[in-house]
Amino acid sequence: MAHSNDPEVIRRLLTNPGRWAVVGLSSNRARAAFGVSAYLGGIGMDIVPVHPSAETVHGAAGVRSLAEVDGPVDVVDVFVNSSLAGEVVDQAIAIGARAVWLQLDVVDEDAAARAQAAGLDVVMNRCPAIEGPRLGLR
Repeated sequence: MAHSNDPEVIRRLLTNPGRWAVVGLSSNRARAAFGVSAYLGGIGMDIVPVHPSAETVHGAAGVRSLAEVDGPVDVVDVFVNSSLAGEVVDQAIAIGARAVWLQLDVVDEDAAARAQAAGLDVVMNRCPAIEGPRLGLR
């Protein structure tokens, strides 16, 4: 298995304020990305919506791709189909992100291995809005 979902990595990512680029985030309130990104903002994370429509979500201006994010990214949160996750992970590596977080049911072992080989922390098939409350983060 390319990732370990190390509890200490999960704890560090969720307890240290950081900049999260949320790939797949739009203003569609019915999508999981909308609620999870609201949770992340509520625990102190700076959210950058990344979606082809580049919508403003939760008051944050969106961009069309990770390459358009201005400034550093701590975590790339991946809300795309597993078949597209590898490309997003490769983009995260290219922009110098510190970590990738693949959401529930988003699994790409090869992409996780590439990210780890590039020095990124990797969390896969987990949700920060589930993991955070386990750590006492509300």
